[in-house]
Amino acid sequence: MTRIDFHIHVADWLGYACRLTRKVVTAGQRLVVVGEPAHLREFDQQLWTFSALEFVPHCALDDALAPHTPVLLASTLGDADTAPHYQVLLNLSNAVPSQFARFERVLEVVGRDPQALADARERYRFYRDRGYTLNNYDQRS
Repeated sequence: MTRIDFHIHVADWLGYACRLTRKVVTAGQRLVVVGEPAHLREFDQQLWTFSALEFVPHCALDDALAPHTPVLLASTLGDADTAPHYQVLLNLSNAVPSQFARFERVLEVVGRDPQALADARERYRFYRDRGYTLNNYDQRS
């Protein structure tokens, strides 16, 4: 069954998502990132710049190199349905990805914005009510 990890109250949620992505790739796992197009563009940009000495290989899900790239960016929730791998899903959207159960693990990164937290509570209830294993990592300082 899919394991779901919520990282909540994250001050810099895109920067945190980049570091989490690096951690997943360093562990030898492959990752699909879903989110709204504007967030993915910003996430893509940050993956190029968040660490001066490291590069996290990534590309769009529909890119010709997708089958060989450890991090794939899917601009709509339904795009994850066609992913070439289903190890880890990083959800940067405000909705439950349609095919999240195909993945071994789902990462939810949630900022401090009241609306983002409210949306995350809805997703948490959705997963919990279906019996998924949930882990919480509160990043409040």
